[in-house]
Amino acid sequence: MTTTTPHQGADSYGFADDDEDTGSVPGAEECTGLHAALMRFIQWREHHIKEKNFVLVLALFVGIFAGLAAMVLKWLIHTISGLLTTHINVARGNYLYILLPAVGVVLSALYVRYVVKDNISHGVTRVLHAISQNKSRLKRHNIYTSVVASSVTIGFGGSVGAEGPIVYTGAAIGSNLGSMFRLSPRILMILVGCGAAAGIAGIFKAPIAGMLFTLEVLMLDLTTVSVMPLLIASITSATIAYAYTGYDFEFFFVQSDEFYVAKIPFAIVLGVVCGMVSLYFTRAMNMMETFFGRFRNRWLRTAVGCTILSALVFLLPPLYGEGYGSINCLLNGDPSSIVNGSIFYGEGNETWFIVLFIGIIILAKSFATSATNGAGGVGGTFAPSLYVGCMTGFLFAFVANMIGFDTVLSTKNFALIGMAGVMAGVMHAPLMAIFLTAELTGGYDLFLPLLVVSTIAYGTIKFFEPYSIYTMRLAKRGELLTHHKDKAVLTLLKIDNVIETDFLSVRPEMSLKDMVDTIARSSRNLFPVVDGEGQLKGIVVLDEIRNIMFRPDLYRKMYVSKFMSMPPARIEVGMSMDRVMKIFDDTGAWNLPVVDNGRYVGFVSKSKIFTSYRRVLRHFSED
Repeated sequence: MTTTTPHQGADSYGFADDDEDTGSVPGAEECTGLHAALMRFIQWREHHIKEKNFVLVLALFVGIFAGLAAMVLKWLIHTISGLLTTHINVARGNYLYILLPAVGVVLSALYVRYVVKDNISHGVTRVLHAISQNKSRLKRHNIYTSVVASSVTIGFGGSVGAEGPIVYTGAAIGSNLGSMFRLSPRILMILVGCGAAAGIAGIFKAPIAGMLFTLEVLMLDLTTVSVMPLLIASITSATIAYAYTGYDFEFFFVQSDEFYVAKIPFAIVLGVVCGMVSLYFTRAMNMMETFFGRFRNRWLRTAVGCTILSALVFLLPPLYGEGYGSINCLLNGDPSSIVNGSIFYGEGNETWFIVLFIGIIILAKSFATSATNGAGGVGGTFAPSLYVGCMTGFLFAFVANMIGFDTVLSTKNFALIGMAGVMAGVMHAPLMAIFLTAELTGGYDLFLPLLVVSTIAYGTIKFFEPYSIYTMRLAKRGELLTHHKDKAVLTLLKIDNVIETDFLSVRPEMSLKDMVDTIARSSRNLFPVVDGEGQLKGIVVLDEIRNIMFRPDLYRKMYVSKFMSMPPARIEVGMSMDRVMKIFDDTGAWNLPVVDNGRYVGFVSKSKIFTSYRRVLRHFSED
């Protein structure tokens, strides 16, 4: 196993980048003393504690810190929300719903813009990017900034979830703890996964789902090295959550109707419905993200997003905040209370109105979530997918019972099952969705329909969307680390690390005599042809001019522009290695020039890529 020694460059693993100049501030001696003590401990640890064992200790601390962070986040959200909504009148519409979400989003946007001064949205996607592109390093401020911003956003009524931010926070805890002890990038990757798993386990009291989230969504491999740290971190964080909040499930659910074989066909149909709802949710979110991305003025974007969010929350109060209250209403078989606090209060006893109201909520949730994030709020899509799934499952059973099938469906059971179905589709994580739903509600007796619906929902959306809502942005840029070993290694490889620059260049106007003199000084048989501005015009291959290079009578008559040739393809700086290898395969070439907007940079060879490929594969496959 690779072990990083203390004397390696500090910025190789991101430790010193955030350190202050301790020699110029008060207390510098104390800081220097602490740093020296840390260095001595690192050296002692390397000689006395194996890295595998040390990772288990760090996983325990990651679980503790992430669990505490999850408790702080939940407390802040519930405290802020409780203070603001205490005087909400459930028997009529409330104009506070117009004001509160907008205020929360603006406060979050100001905090991010002027205090954090960094983009902390799309937390799960940023964790994936750090794993695949930044050696699993996350900035120190990510340990707390997402907690602060998301608690304000959600507490004031932003229609997002706290799970994305807590995943970002937990991952940052794992990354920075590992960086502090100078651990290798491969171990940092495991600790980032531990932090993410602990975040989910702590916020939901769901340790199994936390570990499965890391395996299915973050796509870390389950190896003998990673399984124990993930379990330790998840269990530790969940234990802290149980200690602080008790042993009750997150959502109160009592199964009053048994699920029997005759209902399986309905579960199959619900799986397809959940898959299509997941597809709608994903595409609507992407459409709205593109819409908000077109705004050049950030405050105009905030104004538009706040307007959309406030209007939707005022008309549909169940969209306020995480929406867990509405989920509890449906899981308890009380759909009429879903209109409480809205201008439609009093219509809850009308069957047709409940169907219409819940249907509109399902369609509107993705717009409310994307408006919250687009306007500058901070939150995730985890809770919204659970929310939409609960509404979908309830509506499906409600409508089926209205139609009058011989089999009567329990709306409570199907609301719970729908949660797993939509989550499995949106996140492309069926196993996590199954266990999370069971751990959230205690609905283990519904394990068979959970399996059926989640699997079918995942298969349905997979037919249309190969990537989850978290991974599609990275996949389009070729920056996604997956379980596919070949693609994973190519993702970890960077084109900048395999460019060779020891090729002597020639000019188009150079004579054959000058060309021969250049060949005599070179150890290569390939020569880039560049003009005065450094633009690549072609290449000269030694084998192609061998028949004329020994003819002195042509030395002053032949010029490089006459015998140079065009390369079969060009590699652009920043191009993904997966695409580079595809170009090599398509052209059959062994060496290709690298350019930056047409300017010659160097050459990349297939043999150099193969050497680097094998090195990375061996490094990240060690157990």
